Amino acid sequence: MPQTPKAGTPPHVSPLAPGVIPDVPPIEGVRIATAAAGIKYPGRTDLLLMVFDEPAAVAGVFTTSRCASAPVDVCRRNLSVGRARALVVNSGNANAFTGKRGKESTRLTAEAAAKAVDCSPEEVFLASTGVIGEPLDQSKFVGLLDDLAGEAKADRWRSAADAIMTTDTFPKLLSRTVSIDGVPVTLNGIAKGAGMIAPDMATMLSFIATDAPIAAPALQSMLVEAVAPSFNSTTVDGDTSTSDTLLFFATGRAQARGCAPAVDASDPRLAEFRSALNGLCLDLARQIARDGEGARKEIVVTVAGAVSDYSAKRIAMSIANSPLVKTAVAGEDANWGRVVMAVGKAGEEADRDRLKIFFGDVRVAVDGERDPDYAESVAAAAMKRDTIEIRVDIGLGDGRWTVYTCDLTKDYVAINGDYRS
Repeated sequence: MPQTPKAGTPPHVSPLAPGVIPDVPPIEGVRIATAAAGIKYPGRTDLLLMVFDEPAAVAGVFTTSRCASAPVDVCRRNLSVGRARALVVNSGNANAFTGKRGKESTRLTAEAAAKAVDCSPEEVFLASTGVIGEPLDQSKFVGLLDDLAGEAKADRWRSAADAIMTTDTFPKLLSRTVSIDGVPVTLNGIAKGAGMIAPDMATMLSFIATDAPIAAPALQSMLVEAVAPSFNSTTVDGDTSTSDTLLFFATGRAQARGCAPAVDASDPRLAEFRSALNGLCLDLARQIARDGEGARKEIVVTVAGAVSDYSAKRIAMSIANSPLVKTAVAGEDANWGRVVMAVGKAGEEADRDRLKIFFGDVRVAVDGERDPDYAESVAAAAMKRDTIEIRVDIGLGDGRWTVYTCDLTKDYVAINGDYRS
């Protein structure tokens, strides 16, 4: 059911939203239930319970913030156990910077979920998203977990994606089906994020599940590899959340259909699976950039010719996080001077007189000055597209990286100025 937008939230879906929200099939061994617990807004779906009928292998990556939320602490601790029976996610309150009360809230939530699905609290994973610094009253929802566990169904992935939204304007979910040993296996993923998005792990909340029989260490290795060019290369506003969490669960149910277990990420049988995971993460990450708060345009920044991939990424991030670049794109202004500024401030090796800058296919600058064939009308036409590609050739090496972001509009200020109201 459509939600009534809160103060400061634009009443429309992002113009960059996908035309159709995809149908996502069930994953064997996973059941889902959601509820409106009234955590922040009455009548809004804000609670997700994911139940794994048998222990699932689990991997995860988390925020690098030194002020991480209480649920992140729980997930990091429980990840060493390597198996999961339940995931509890709430929106509306991040349970971050909440001191002893935050820790107690996570303890009581994990214990209630463990009782509901008959497991140990160490097999329960938690995530929270929303306002930072407000105590989370777990009494609003822990009493719902027993009933939710009993009524959970396998075909509720869309409901799960809806339940974790905050300022998102559309749910983000995807599915991929590939083969291992000739046996079809499925990957499903959901994500949320629109603001406080900057890459220092997975940048937001995202949950991926598969029925493939893959051991936790192999899952962890593939997940870390997948997030580098996807979630960790996505930024909306340069602010890293206290709550960033990406969890990857494998139920192993495909083993009963003849898929032999995989224990090593280098197993050649996983090549197609790894490719599908990488593609799913990149697609979800780009959906987050395209749903950036107030966004009207996606920006894809590719830096080539840097002295290393690391250097290329730092330069690309400097461009993508520049308010001046982002507002120029919002105004459909091919202002390459702001790109030059962002390259120069990145702190990476660059030579002004070797730079080449492109907006889409239009070269606007070359060899340290405006392109001699530059035409304002051609550049202006390139800036009217929904996706703006900014390409920079540093001219010094083979390093290359691509970063995904969005423009910066007045709506971003309105949304965040009223966020707590």
